[in-house]
Amino acid sequence: NKKDAAKAKAKSKAKAKAEPKAKVKAKAKAKVKAKAKSKPKASAGNFKVCVCGGAGGIGQPLSMLMALDPNVAELCVFDLSVAMVPPAGVAADLGHLERKSSVKGYVMELGSKPIDHLEECLTGCHLVLVPAGMPRKPGQTRDDLFKINADIARGIVEACAKYCPDAMLGMIVNPVNSVVPAMAELYKKKGLDPMKIVGITTLDIVRANKFVGEETGKNATFINVPVIGGHAGSTILPLFSQDKTAKTIPSEKIPDMDKHVQDAGTDVVNAKNGKGSATLSMAYAGARLAKSILAGLAGKRRIECAYVKSDITELPYFASKVLFGKTGIAKVLPLGELNEHESKRLAEVKEQLKGEIESGLKYAEANSLAD
Repeated sequence: NKKDAAKAKAKSKAKAKAEPKAKVKAKAKAKVKAKAKSKPKASAGNFKVCVCGGAGGIGQPLSMLMALDPNVAELCVFDLSVAMVPPAGVAADLGHLERKSSVKGYVMELGSKPIDHLEECLTGCHLVLVPAGMPRKPGQTRDDLFKINADIARGIVEACAKYCPDAMLGMIVNPVNSVVPAMAELYKKKGLDPMKIVGITTLDIVRANKFVGEETGKNATFINVPVIGGHAGSTILPLFSQDKTAKTIPSEKIPDMDKHVQDAGTDVVNAKNGKGSATLSMAYAGARLAKSILAGLAGKRRIECAYVKSDITELPYFASKVLFGKTGIAKVLPLGELNEHESKRLAEVKEQLKGEIESGLKYAEANSLAD
């Protein structure tokens, strides 16, 4: 039958055509496999993290959240002997969690120098989180607080400069607006990279997201309001117009929401009735940024807002979106489009922030890090 013969011929032709295709596909698959083999697997990192002030109100929950992070292999909890719990106790407690991280505590007497005691603790660290320093007492000015806390921060930063100069340093030392410039400039003076010093402002973003969620009845997990400027009072500027949920809020409600984010810390202090400040939410926010830094170091790029040395405005330090990658800060991103309310507020932010940065720069001029 001619018809059948023609059909068979067509079939074998189609088969012959398909075979090279299948071969090409198989070859391509093999190539992809080979490529995957040659590429280092972006599996969970094995990083060493230290929490300085790890036995305090922020330090304990922050240490716990870091012990749970799959990128953390080794966690050091450092604090002074006057801390509410011995660091070795916090480490023993966290050492029982079902995670890969091993936890060790380190203690120092009040009045000693971290540089003389932290060699083992800091050597090989990839990330050092610093929720250290004194909380602000009633009647104390920011300048009084700055002098005390800058000295505390300097002690730790000095030890990091000696034992883990390539580590990222996440600063949760108030006033952040002045402490971060002071420490970054001291690093620079020492010939180190000032971009290793990161001011953790994440709690402002976390609060803005939560308040937008409450206002709109939406899940805060899917809201991402960038917060720029600084990390205190009127220097905190949430850019509600840059989030798709937040921008649905009527514009007349925005000034109050803006203020709500600025005053949220005071709300917690008042609710705790003089017995503390924002510790749990601060630990959550600090861990969120820390997780992103570690993910970046492991090769997965992450974007978070942070307060760092910056040239995106005329001020030398500024909080904005930052891209974290394999070496830490890969890029400080521009502010993006601002609406009228935000542009007006930005001028206020800069005015206030300028003086607070100045205090930090003056401190760095008058001091230096020991060898």
